[in-house]
Amino acid sequence: MPGMVLFGRRWAIASDDLVFPGVFELLLRVLWWVGILMLYLMHRGKLDCPGGVLLSSYLIVLLVLLAIIIGTVSAIVCVSMKGTICNPGPRKSMSKLLYVRLALFLPEMVWASLGAAWIADGIQCDRTVGNGIIATVVVSWLIIASTVLTILIVFDPLGGKAAPGAPLGPQPLDSRESSQLLSGLRTAATGVWETRVRLLCCCIGRDDHTRVAFSSTAELFSTYFSDTDLVPSDIAAGLALLHQQQDHARSPPEPTEVVTHSPGPFQEADLDAELENCHHYMQFAAAAYGWPLYIYRNPFTGLCRVGGDCCRRRTADYDLVGGDQLNCHFSSILQTTGLQHRDFIHISFHDKVYELPFLVALDHRKESVVVAIRGTMSLQDILTDLSAESEPLDIECEAQDCWAHKGISQAARYVYRRLVNDGILSQAFSIAPEYRLVVVGHSLGAGAAALLALMLKSPYPQVRCYAFSPPRGLLSKSLYEYSKTFIVSLVLGKDVIPRLSVTNLEDLKRRILRVIAHCNKPKYKILLRGCWYELFGGSPEDLPTELDGGDLTQPLLGEHSLLVHGSPAYSFSSESPLESPTKYPPLYPPGRIIHLEEEGTSGSCSCSPAARYTVRWAHESEFSRILIGPKMLTDHMPDILMRVLDHVVSDRAACISCPAQGGSSVDQA
Repeated sequence: MPGMVLFGRRWAIASDDLVFPGVFELLLRVLWWVGILMLYLMHRGKLDCPGGVLLSSYLIVLLVLLAIIIGTVSAIVCVSMKGTICNPGPRKSMSKLLYVRLALFLPEMVWASLGAAWIADGIQCDRTVGNGIIATVVVSWLIIASTVLTILIVFDPLGGKAAPGAPLGPQPLDSRESSQLLSGLRTAATGVWETRVRLLCCCIGRDDHTRVAFSSTAELFSTYFSDTDLVPSDIAAGLALLHQQQDHARSPPEPTEVVTHSPGPFQEADLDAELENCHHYMQFAAAAYGWPLYIYRNPFTGLCRVGGDCCRRRTADYDLVGGDQLNCHFSSILQTTGLQHRDFIHISFHDKVYELPFLVALDHRKESVVVAIRGTMSLQDILTDLSAESEPLDIECEAQDCWAHKGISQAARYVYRRLVNDGILSQAFSIAPEYRLVVVGHSLGAGAAALLALMLKSPYPQVRCYAFSPPRGLLSKSLYEYSKTFIVSLVLGKDVIPRLSVTNLEDLKRRILRVIAHCNKPKYKILLRGCWYELFGGSPEDLPTELDGGDLTQPLLGEHSLLVHGSPAYSFSSESPLESPTKYPPLYPPGRIIHLEEEGTSGSCSCSPAARYTVRWAHESEFSRILIGPKMLTDHMPDILMRVLDHVVSDRAACISCPAQGGSSVDQA
């Protein structure tokens, strides 16, 4: 529901968010009250010391004050449990209860100050009573401090825009006031988000690229969040409901653009060959992360293997390799790839906004010059990821409307300049002129590798690219089609990054609004069930929503809703894709896509009981919606992807010799 309006401004907390913090405070207050009561009853005979009357009065007043607070918090919890997310009517008394609760902090602070003063003067009474008073004062100030911290957390800098004078009812979609409010809100939100990003990234330099990235990130966040009034718990509840709804759909419809057919011998052989290439080149994509990923994958032995290089001076072997900021990375790269010092042409861990670390090596096994680009590992990389506007990509190809993700395109241009202008590729091919060029990367590095391959296609026609878990919002439609001839992407399970784009995020926001608007259960029950469902599973049959298929005409029913009527997010009754803003047109993943899908332990290869994944070619439209689940993040981790690739390649090799099956279980789409 919309954030509550208190003291004339909107706060980033809803009236149904107080169940769990209220229950926690209630439990603490009741235990505290019982403890003080027992202290008073058991030791009131020992309060005949100097100042004992004052202490006795202090305890009695404290008991009364705690009883009043307990009653008020109980009322807040009960009221917060009423209604649903989008039906705040039964909770209309919440603001008055909160005013009462906040007013009770004044006598509590006064009484805690008096207790602190008496402790400072020294207590001559029984030691147990003194310790009880000290504990009371400490607990009082801890609760007061936690309340102040909570107020700071839920403070919304844009809350002044939701003053009580805001319109309460629905407005026409072409309302001029709505458009002006949306424009003003986005301008203010952009400034607020830019300030937040600058504070978060205060340790990053202030060059031109960084300033541009700050502005791009702030504009992205303001565009996505400024036209809705969802508090964080609403989003959490919506994601929990979407996960259950997604699991409830037993057989999701196939994308309309996908033509399913049985794999022919050529496609099957091509898939096996490309999967083996992915398995091989993933080692280089992982090596580009340097020592952090290596130690993470080898927690017991990794530090011992690479730790020596962090301390010893550079040897002559290191001087054979061009680059900068090698530090502890070189040893981990050697361990991951299995290559020798002389096989590396250049290694750079220079890391700035729009400038990614990369390495260039000679792969004698595949007879290729490998360029591996690192994925996201720093705040600078995150800013590169979040510079999500589209910009034209100036390359020599027959494709029209060549657009790409701005931040990743800038990063690819940086690597291109280093490779070409600094003569790194020329040096590599002067050593091995018969080798072919292969560009690889994971995550952000996969996106940069794909764009770099597009840039290098003209001077190096035989270039190949293997993009592991690339972002979806990368290429225009024409570039996506063009890239299929020389780029292969690999996606694991429900990985969120290959499904992540501004268009898909808008679709996710629309689905969250829709599912919570049709919810017939209070938020605390949704969150409790969602936690249980994520931890222990269960049946999603009793989904607490009433999706009757009707159009949702008023998604948020709260009083001071900031979901501006006339904004793009408001009109979402249709199931068609949202119209993207001009700066964020629909973008697509690179190349042909190999999808590794988890199928459980019951694999179709009977001679390999550990087979848990099917491998198939997938269409990009299968990644046009973000899937919610506990593995949406873990499936993106490079160590998980490497482990799955090891199992899949070994299982498929075992399936070839399986007499019961006589083949593989790959589905071709």
